Order: sequence, then C-alpha cells, then structure tokens
Amino acid sequence: MTKGHEANVTSGTGAIRSLAPLDPETRLALYRTMVRARYMEQRAYDLFMQNLVKGTSHLALGQEAVAAGVGHALRSGDYTFCTYRGHNHTLARGASMTGILGELMGRTCGLMRGKGGSMHLTSVEHGAMGSYAIIGAHLPIAAGAAWSAQYRGTDQVAVSFFGDGTTNIGAFHEALNFAVIWKLPVVFVCENNLYMEYTAIGEVTAVEHPAADRAGAYGLEPVLIDGNDVELVYATASRAIDQARRGGGPSLIEAKTYRHGGHSRADPGKYRPADELEAWLARDPLTLYRERLLTLDVEEAALADIESTAQAEVDEATEIARNSPPPDEDIAKIDLWADGGSEWRN
Repeated sequence: MTKGHEANVTSGTGAIRSLAPLDPETRLALYRTMVRARYMEQRAYDLFMQNLVKGTSHLALGQEAVAAGVGHALRSGDYTFCTYRGHNHTLARGASMTGILGELMGRTCGLMRGKGGSMHLTSVEHGAMGSYAIIGAHLPIAAGAAWSAQYRGTDQVAVSFFGDGTTNIGAFHEALNFAVIWKLPVVFVCENNLYMEYTAIGEVTAVEHPAADRAGAYGLEPVLIDGNDVELVYATASRAIDQARRGGGPSLIEAKTYRHGGHSRADPGKYRPADELEAWLARDPLTLYRERLLTLDVEEAALADIESTAQAEVDEATEIARNSPPPDEDIAKIDLWADGGSEWRN
C-alpha cells in the first residue's frame, strides 16, 4: 500500500483489498482469536479489581484485530516480540489462556510459573519470544533473531510489535536501519493507538503518521492501514511476512487502532476527548467483524458458538489459575543466566 492510500485508513480500503476473499475457515479463525483475546482481557480486568493480579498491567481491549491478523499470518516456527501490552499477541501465537491468566495472577500454572507477571509474558515453544517493558528494547532483539534465521539459512521470520511512542526512541531507528542494510527477514508492526502514556502522539511528533511517514528514510514502502479491520491486517501482514520469508527484506506497518481503556490499570484515561472515544468505540473491531461476517452469510449460530466456547474457556482458565498455588521462593534463583543459575558469570 502506497502513501496514496493513506487517506483510506479509516475505511480499510486500498490496493491490498484487491486480494482474493478469505475462505470461511480463516474468517472464523480470525473472529475466534479476537473473541478469545477480548474475553480473556475482560476477565483479567475483573481479576485486577478483585486484587488477584498484583502490580500494574496494560490491556489491549480494542486492539485485538492487530494481534489476530498478524498472528494468523505467521508460521509456527516464526518469532514474535511484544511490548508490555502483549497478552493478546501471546495468546494468538498459541499460548494457553490458563498459562497467561496464571502468570498475571502470579501462580505456578503461569507461563513462567508466576515469575514474570503481566509485562513479561513468554512462550518460546510457541515462538512468543517475550514481552518487553523497556520501550523499544525489543526491536533490535527482533532484528537479531531475524539475523540468526538469515545466518542459519532457515525461512523463519521475526515480527516486532510496538506502540506509536516507540517511533521516537533511538532503538526504533537503529533497528530499522540495520534491518534494511542487512535485508533481514523482520516485520515491524506499529500499533498506533494515538497515545503514548498520557500524551497524544501528535503533540510530540513532527510527522502525522509516526511510523509510515518515516519509512521512506530507510528506503521502505510507507504502509498505513486500518488496524481495526482484521482482514486488512491479515492481508497486509501476509504480504510483508511472505516478502521477508522469500529474502525480500523488512517491512514497516503502521496499524491505526485505539485502546478502549487507559494506558494501564491505574489510568482512567480522562485526558481523551469524549467525542474521540465515542467514535472509536463505535469502530470496535469485534463488532465490525461480526457484522461483516453476518453480511457474508455466516450463520449467527456459528458466531454464538465461538463466543460461548470462548466464555467457557475463560471460566475454566480462571478457576485453574485461582486454585494454582503461588510459586516456591526457590524459583527466584533459577532461570537467571544461560546456565540456569543465580551466580555471576564473567
């Protein structure tokens, strides 16, 4: 998608939409992933309110289309690197809901046995190579993983998700520069939800589109899409990932979306204009896609079954996590260094 299609970002139209329609199975799979992610994070919020999740946490309610669309475009051996707002991305790669909720609650059944918590979700077996609390830190790491795949001669692709604020961090520019120079199989996906922490990205950035408008500086095609259109995200990600897999080098995708809540558990998000919030809530990716599927003659019963199954899965995962014990103190001294120990190694 070229810069000429940027005006269509809110409608999700553009050259990429000329691709062949998706098959019914893929469409239902995309919807299933979004529903599971939405229900899981809604439950996570409820658990926060019950004081069962310690510390802060960052939800991506409203941003599910990005995680689902990109996640379904990846193969099992590919890598993903997330921010601290990475619950949905980890789930989309195949990690269990029990493992994610258990980790948020600091229980032994968690992905890291309760040791990492909300901001450090990792499931190496599913290619989810960590969630990173340091802004921009994972972009060079994703480039390194892509370099490793290139060096080893595999066809693996690395994808790095990040927020709009990361585009003003040096690591963003450094990772892009080297990815292009070495033609690495990596795709950078900016989830532009319009706000950094409490500040609108437009107030502190010299260009209108923080990622897409900077792509040309690195010889990359500007790609700006509607991040609430899951089929558009899937099609765009599929094209970029296929290009990387074939040795065509990196891509930079800016997906415009919106978080329904504040930056974190402690943020009510009152700084956002009421009309802006109302407009974006009306463009809820789940509601939009459900309505589209119904117009494509998908039966209501099929969608209702997906929703009821996801609700049952959330309930089961919650109960398992509630009843799982906290980890033993001994795990504080393991999984710290390459040898697994806690002693310093030069």
